[in-house]
Amino acid sequence: MPKGSGTNSQGNHYNTPGGTNSSSGNSYHYSNTDGSYHYQNDNGSSYHNNGSGSSTYTAPSSGGTGNSASSSSRKK
Repeated sequence: MPKGSGTNSQGNHYNTPGGTNSSSGNSYHYSNTDGSYHYQNDNGSSYHNNGSGSSTYTAPSSGGTGNSASSSSRKK
């Protein structure tokens, strides 16, 4: 992933470092043209929203075991 920010060839915006726990490293944030977005943080956690009201959070792994949770809500 290139460092900095910009728009890729598909029209999606990226920013790196760009996660919520970023000061350096491999974090990034993508905002996609379909309304979805994704955060990947240096601590290993991630958050993805599909742009249609469903999201998934993956907690940072500790001791080799990962935790994940997902929540789903529909727009009315």
